[in-house]
Amino acid sequence: MSSNNFLLPSERNRINRVRLIKAQANTNPNYGKNPNERNVYELLDSGFVNIDKPSGPSSHQIVAWVKEILNINKAGHGGTLDPNATGLLTIALGNATKAVCVLLLAGKEYVGIMRLHKKIEEKKLRETCKSFVGEIYQIPPLRSAVKRRKRKRHIYYLQILEIKNKDVLFRVGCEAGTYIRTLCVDIGKKLGCGAHLLELRRTKVGCLNLEDAVKLQDLKDAYMIWIENEDDRELKKIIKPFEKLFDHLPKIVVRDSAVDAICHGADLALPGVLEVDSDIKKNDLIGIFTLKGEIIALGKTLMDAEQMIQKNKGVCANIERVFMKRGTYPRVWKKS
Repeated sequence: MSSNNFLLPSERNRINRVRLIKAQANTNPNYGKNPNERNVYELLDSGFVNIDKPSGPSSHQIVAWVKEILNINKAGHGGTLDPNATGLLTIALGNATKAVCVLLLAGKEYVGIMRLHKKIEEKKLRETCKSFVGEIYQIPPLRSAVKRRKRKRHIYYLQILEIKNKDVLFRVGCEAGTYIRTLCVDIGKKLGCGAHLLELRRTKVGCLNLEDAVKLQDLKDAYMIWIENEDDRELKKIIKPFEKLFDHLPKIVVRDSAVDAICHGADLALPGVLEVDSDIKKNDLIGIFTLKGEIIALGKTLMDAEQMIQKNKGVCANIERVFMKRGTYPRVWKKS
């Protein structure tokens, strides 16, 4: 089976995405900064770290430890992992905590071990697991933070990797808010033998991968090297610009002259648009960026990519949330 069958929608969209050029313009080097050129102090205020969470502590405790290690006051994670679960836990730092909302809606991938309560024929097991791909209905478990009512969720793929006696190693890509523990119980019910989740490890969140995650000790070591030796190379490999949190979203790039107006809450008008991602549709959540690659705001589109390219007048996106500080770029607009 092709590896493309085991991609989250955000990954598949990113691969197929093409950047369409509406107009050409230059950016003023005196304003703003390429995110990859930020120093450590700037990254501590607007960056994120991918932590490989160990089993035992809660996600909240991991955040507290990251704040202590980096000596910062503000941090937040992009999606809870149960204390016994391990794997990718993305933690935004400083003002980047305003951006974790974009991860809460991103698809997730997990690798887990499901224990069957009695041995089942392999063909029946594989067919049953395959039947859960697509739309499913779940009732959250008793110990959950949400109301216990039936909810519709999407399973993008469910692959059995290995079967050993009654233990089944599997990989699942799913919509945000899917309970893997409940999924295992439901598979067991359909098999007629019962089943439960034994171990769980998160491997992807949107376009972020576990391969880029570090252990808490690695973060501590890199920070101490920076403090004691003024060598920031390792720490800058670990703390990434928060713009990467938006990689799964389609994007619009705007002129320098449009930036400060957006920072003051103005909706995005077509004269300010330079580049548009080809997969943008009406009512999509999109990232609005500068020519230097800085995130300005999140927006909700009012037209698709083709209309944005063809039309020259009108508002193409309403602003949902602003991230860039006012005054980062010069003000060239007039108050009405």
